[in-house]
Amino acid sequence: MKKIVIAVSFLLAGVLVKAQLVPNPASNHGNRFERIDALLPTPNAYRTASGAPGPKYWQQQCDYDIKASLDEEKMVLTGEETVTYYNNSPDHLNYLWLQLDENEHSNIRNANYQSSTTIENVNPAFIDKMLELKNDNGYGVNITSLTDANGHNLPYTINRTMMRIELPQTLGPGQKFVFTCKWNYRLADRLAMGGRGGYELFPDNGNALFTMTQWYPRLCVYSDVKGWQNNQFTGRGEFALTFGNFRVEIDVPADHVVGATGECINYEKVLSAQQLQRLKQAQNVGEPIEIVRLDEAVESEKKKLKSRKRWMFKADNVRDFAWTSSRKYVWDAMAVNVGGNKVMCMSFYGKEAYPLYRKYSTKVVAHTIQTYSSFTLPYPYPVAQSVEAANGMEYPMICFNYGRTDVDGTYTEATKNGMIGVIIHEVGHNFFPMIVNSDERQWSWMDEGLNTYLQFLTEQLFDNKFPSRRGPAWAITDYMRLPKDQLEPIMTNSENIIQFGPNAYAKPATGLNILRETIVGRELFDYAFKTYAKRWAFKHPEPSDFFRTIQDASAEDLNWFWKGWFFTTDAVDIAIDSVKHYVYDATVPYRPDPEKVEIQIERSLSDTYDDVTKQRNRSDSSIQFLTDKDTTLRDFYWRYARNMIAYDSSKLWIENANASPGILSEDQGKKYSDLHFYEVHFSNVGGMVMPLIVQFVYDDGTTETEKIPAQIWRKNERHVSKLFITKKRVASIVLDPLQETADINTHNNRWPQMEQQSRFQLFKSRQQARGQSEGLNPMQYYQSKPELKK
Repeated sequence: MKKIVIAVSFLLAGVLVKAQLVPNPASNHGNRFERIDALLPTPNAYRTASGAPGPKYWQQQCDYDIKASLDEEKMVLTGEETVTYYNNSPDHLNYLWLQLDENEHSNIRNANYQSSTTIENVNPAFIDKMLELKNDNGYGVNITSLTDANGHNLPYTINRTMMRIELPQTLGPGQKFVFTCKWNYRLADRLAMGGRGGYELFPDNGNALFTMTQWYPRLCVYSDVKGWQNNQFTGRGEFALTFGNFRVEIDVPADHVVGATGECINYEKVLSAQQLQRLKQAQNVGEPIEIVRLDEAVESEKKKLKSRKRWMFKADNVRDFAWTSSRKYVWDAMAVNVGGNKVMCMSFYGKEAYPLYRKYSTKVVAHTIQTYSSFTLPYPYPVAQSVEAANGMEYPMICFNYGRTDVDGTYTEATKNGMIGVIIHEVGHNFFPMIVNSDERQWSWMDEGLNTYLQFLTEQLFDNKFPSRRGPAWAITDYMRLPKDQLEPIMTNSENIIQFGPNAYAKPATGLNILRETIVGRELFDYAFKTYAKRWAFKHPEPSDFFRTIQDASAEDLNWFWKGWFFTTDAVDIAIDSVKHYVYDATVPYRPDPEKVEIQIERSLSDTYDDVTKQRNRSDSSIQFLTDKDTTLRDFYWRYARNMIAYDSSKLWIENANASPGILSEDQGKKYSDLHFYEVHFSNVGGMVMPLIVQFVYDDGTTETEKIPAQIWRKNERHVSKLFITKKRVASIVLDPLQETADINTHNNRWPQMEQQSRFQLFKSRQQARGQSEGLNPMQYYQSKPELKK
């Protein structure tokens, strides 16, 4: 094992280190702490200054009665819907706008905007693709009939992914309009053409897995903020949708298993007697029961019945409806209690995912709705479903995820954790935006960011060593230090975001976690976040409603945080410029020899930075992790990460040193002869202000941490100084020791200052560490060594 020696440079007390600051020639005092009212809509009777819905708040309603038929041979879906639209607004409407999202697959009716290209991108496949786009590929929605309640034809206009229906007469406030639409479209090969809906064909036996999403013409949102939200669907910015009640009848091959938004109301017609009995059993047990067993699914794949069945579903007060159908599915379920409401947690998956999904999926679904409910409001729907479909997308009560194993049934830790993470994320979307119904087409962060924040909390309550990719402050720093031309504020329209994952998911989630752990505190922030969820459940919130509610319910002035984190691309980079040390007796210099310190870093497959959330969760006696409550969820990787199976570790050696003391005048020092005074000078290099979290490491090895609120920067946003008094001599000072503020440059966070190091990763090849020379993945290798299981 190699030892790495890192040289340390000294920063003597009283020596100022120069730092490059954000240009601000006018003044040290900017406007970061001024209110953001000018950036937000003016409060009114619809949306109040407190962030709550106003006394005149309104929203539209749209009910659907749909019949759909799946032609598996032709790969065509045919549908008919009767739509009842309620105008609850104070406005008179002359037309309605509907979304035709399947037009994204059409070469002539899609709204995908071309990106910049150059000749370097040209190859035969690129040329063929460009030529193909000039022709009609036959995809997209075909409207075969559109009539009012009296059977009269309605004029309509299709503009790419939007359809405008001309009303025969003005629809006034309090009135409703009923119309019937018939349509069909050619299903897209999801893996070949992309998109969220379509089919995946399994060539080994010719069976398909169907994910029917954005499959029916559906009403756009009409609101007090925007009027009609009819921005085109390009495949990125997702959906703004109207709440309503659904009754849906689905005609599919008789051997298909169907999962959908809402409750099936005719199980007795579509299930066998044995399957129906298993479903009843699943409603009263704490372990998932297979409604359709693996052997039954495998047998169905072989037979391929030609007869058909009709599945009927109902769903009330939802904003959308999606479904899945395949003869490949194993289906398991169990019931959990959430706020006094029994919820059926269910999973659908093929044999390719059986070893992972059978063990984890439904239990993760249950864990997710229970955890999210504790942070927001009790899950209100009767079912929550996870479908393995080699992708990730969410709809009310049903979502599509990935998680297939190798052919022999083994899986990597990355696959397992990725599957758990995506199930949590997509099931979590039931809360944001399916219940708290934000405008995804405009503000991706309001659903993706808030949901990713709760995903992080839920992952950490699943297993304290879960390697969350998004949420901890340290994990966002690589993105935050990118050049400014590669960044944009969180408050950017979905279509204009360059770095979509970091900007719409990670940065807002991290910001909320910083608020919870570092700025506001868990108790206050959890209360405020829950207030927002309850205020805007089954409504249409805007960013201003979120910002105002969090402040209103916490009594924290967070204008500086919203402005810096959400409206700018400023990064956090706060530096310790210099330290002056004063003591009574300055005649005896304190400069011990450099001390070599050994730090052992345990590395495992699940090794991640032990962030502040993990530490506080472990110390909270009220928290019990799911992998502790349910030990069946502990697999090879869980034991591996805890060194229950032998693993090599790395050792890091550093040189540590202390600086010379300064001096305090004798006439002042006599009274304070046992105290040490440290005058620490900080500079704001990155532009984003943050609290100062200062850790003192004393001579005797003990530590003490002080946190100064961000308001210390109020009168000078570039430089501040702070005097600290200690009873022990300080060996070193560390700014943000737990990396909880997303500081992008930790090199300037220490005194004495350490020499800047290049970043690299220590690793052993899987061949050396896991027996890959035998052609095995980690789990296979483990299973081949019985002695390791002891």
